[in-house]
Amino acid sequence: MAMQFYASPEQIMRDRSEYARKGIARGRSVVVLSYDAGVLFVAENPSSALHKVSEIYDRIGFAAVGKYNEFENLRVAGVRLADLRGLSYDRRDVTGRGLANAYAQTLGSIFTEQSKPFEVEICVAQVGASADDDELYRLTYDGSVGDEPGFVAMGGQSEAIVGVLRKGHRKDLTLEAALRLAVKALGSVGGENGKQRTLTASQLEVAVLERTRPGRAFRRVIGRTLDQLMETPKAQADDTAKEPSTPPAKKKPGNVQSASAEDSVTSEHPGTTVDSPEDASGDETKGD
Repeated sequence: MAMQFYASPEQIMRDRSEYARKGIARGRSVVVLSYDAGVLFVAENPSSALHKVSEIYDRIGFAAVGKYNEFENLRVAGVRLADLRGLSYDRRDVTGRGLANAYAQTLGSIFTEQSKPFEVEICVAQVGASADDDELYRLTYDGSVGDEPGFVAMGGQSEAIVGVLRKGHRKDLTLEAALRLAVKALGSVGGENGKQRTLTASQLEVAVLERTRPGRAFRRVIGRTLDQLMETPKAQADDTAKEPSTPPAKKKPGNVQSASAEDSVTSEHPGTTVDSPEDASGDETKGD
């Protein structure tokens, strides 16, 4: 009679953890951070159909890395739970903390009871009345949950990304400055010989939870609006370089000189966002 192979519980848990971490590390990174007008989500995601960032409820957003079909199942379950709780009680009873606890229980059960853990890492973010009231919860494959102050980085080389965010993050950042910081952090890893990568708007998925917007706060930043936000630093640098550096004119005795210059006012709304359909279907490999 063949004897069944024995493995200690500690070894089984270590093997599952290593398996899940390797799957998550192969995915492209996601950054979530607070800024002066809300919460910003930036994901390195060239796919326009498979979203890593989505809406859960009125003022709650969801971001994830890892295996798409697994974190999409979690997202759908979170939406159903939030809708049920909001209809049964009150919309104010749906909180980011409650959803984070539900996700933690689900991921913990899957990690301990099933032979294969979920290869996912997720963030549940709730925008508050001020940057100090924003709630960012990071959940790992084993159900561990952490309340992150100010910013979250997941997937890929997240430790290096966190280092860049820690140096430049402030709660009073504008949307443009917060986006530049997130793009810089994402581009700091994965380059050839450790060089900084240049990410374009087509490679990014960007969304915000707007603090002052009543009702549904989640909006996607796409199209021309995202292009303008990405080009803002370059345009400002070009304008500065083109300014003539002429010395002031000398006044002659007895003459009064008057100079008039045309004022040019550029009206842009970089913070404007647009709606985008939330439903996405399809499969994705582990690397996304």
